[in-house]
Amino acid sequence: MLDLVELGGRIQELRYGRGLTLQRLAEAADVSVSMLSSVERGRKAPTIVVLARIADGLGTSLADLVSRPDDERVIVRRAADQDTVEEPGGWRRTVLTPVVPGVNFEWVRSTLPPGCDAGEYPAYAPGSHEFIAVESGTLRLTVGDRTVDLGPGDSVYFAAHLPHAYANPGDEPCAYHVAALIMRPRTPRSRPR
Repeated sequence: MLDLVELGGRIQELRYGRGLTLQRLAEAADVSVSMLSSVERGRKAPTIVVLARIADGLGTSLADLVSRPDDERVIVRRAADQDTVEEPGGWRRTVLTPVVPGVNFEWVRSTLPPGCDAGEYPAYAPGSHEFIAVESGTLRLTVGDRTVDLGPGDSVYFAAHLPHAYANPGDEPCAYHVAALIMRPRTPRSRPR
């Protein structure tokens, strides 16, 4: 039997994950805001037609919307399977985390050679976050109008809804980790982080 509170919570979680307001999802799903709100709170049992519309509005299938998530899953990404990108100027990034559908989290290890400027990145959607930990060297991080130099062992958090940039002003390679929670994809860019 379908638990209405659990279903409503899942719909709300997916809506938040896609950065949608109640109004925007209601419009995309072609259902009333009051109906959607009642479904999210577990106070109203939606028809199959309404559920299918909500699933379409969320960009998912009806089956995925009503199925219970597999909280017991363990996804391993072996070192040999990690994606590494070599950029011009010797900049290198490796995505360490497995890709998990519906989870907008990424952990990346980057290395910037001495004097390398990786450039500016456009803002993520509101509600996105980045944590950075410097392993070695010097990282110059610019977030909006603020610039800070970080050394080995230093870490920083910033709300990633502002443009941000990474550079190595030092004379030795800089290795750092970025843990990012992305609310939805950002504007396309020619280079990955």
